[in-house]
Amino acid sequence: MTGAAATAAPVEQAVPAPATEEECGPVGATGASVGIVLVSHSRALAEAARDLATGLMASVSARIELAAGLADGGLGTDAAVVAAAVERLAAQPGNQGVLVIADLGSGIMSAEAALERLSPDAASRARLSPAPFVEGLIGAYGAAGIGLDLEAVAAEAARAAPAKAAQIS
Repeated sequence: MTGAAATAAPVEQAVPAPATEEECGPVGATGASVGIVLVSHSRALAEAARDLATGLMASVSARIELAAGLADGGLGTDAAVVAAAVERLAAQPGNQGVLVIADLGSGIMSAEAALERLSPDAASRARLSPAPFVEGLIGAYGAAGIGLDLEAVAAEAARAAPAKAAQIS
């Protein structure tokens, strides 16, 4: 765990119940098979990013799980929560992969630790993205929502940073 409340709760309490369809977003007619895990220090930030992606692209859908904040409501990340979110998405019928997008450096460290905890099956189908949190999510969500495979979804997320830099230059 990272953050001010790193010793907040035992892992059993920190791992949230499986996300509801409202939290994930529905999977549309495309049967989107790549899921996305958002790792954020702030539950509110992750929820807002998810809501932005699903709102901007209401015509597509993909599963999004949030691994955000600590069990006590504080700021931080927890590798056990990230791992549980990846495992849940990987276990979905028809899932072909899971892309993990983190907000900050220590979120990346939690995600890396989580990937080391995964079952061999889930680990073989999970990728950690270097994409920026919001822009990467938008690209990944659109790509996953139209049924692209994990490598294409990851590539679309990663294109967000250079595209933004080119727009500013």
